[in-house]
Amino acid sequence: MPEFFSAPAFALWGSPVSWLELVAAVLALAMVGCNMREVHWGWPLAIVSSLLYVAVFAQARIYGDASLQVFFAIVASWGWFQWLRGHRADGSALRVSRLPPRGIAFSLAACALAWPAVALFLHRFTDTDVPWWDGFSTGLSLVGQFLLGRKFIENWLVWLAVNIVSVGLFIHKGLWLTVGLYAVFAVLSVAGFLAWRTRMPGAARA
Repeated sequence: MPEFFSAPAFALWGSPVSWLELVAAVLALAMVGCNMREVHWGWPLAIVSSLLYVAVFAQARIYGDASLQVFFAIVASWGWFQWLRGHRADGSALRVSRLPPRGIAFSLAACALAWPAVALFLHRFTDTDVPWWDGFSTGLSLVGQFLLGRKFIENWLVWLAVNIVSVGLFIHKGLWLTVGLYAVFAVLSVAGFLAWRTRMPGAARA
């Protein structure tokens, strides 16, 4: 089984695409589709896809994203519980909503702190050649994952920024299938925002 997953499935623009990367990409795409529709089965798909991407990113020396996938797998369990059993502070059901001004300020501050913190850690303790770009996608993904788990619509805006930067990062690393995947993710981030906006309280119904 390990030999099968590490074997190339096909070549894309001169770079081999392993079965491992292919399976991880398909599961990740299915996960985003579930998230857009508020289907809780996206979370177990996230766990499996994230664990597969640990190996994909580690082989490419994108250590921040590799470590992030471990975090994603753990947080996905929390997110799954939130979508099944979670509630707001006032006891109401967990539904799609906007961040209050204080939440927006906190999220922006978290992004501003997480990016350099992760980048400096990667620069100091790993041999990555892209600490700041890797740090950006890793740091902001931490914030995006929390907002997604709590069904705040702003999570899609964070993911849009992460996905755009990640496209450039993966082009640099020659992970062409994942480049295409994250380009699709960027489009789906916009589609997800629009889809969730229709589910918010008071949204106009067709």
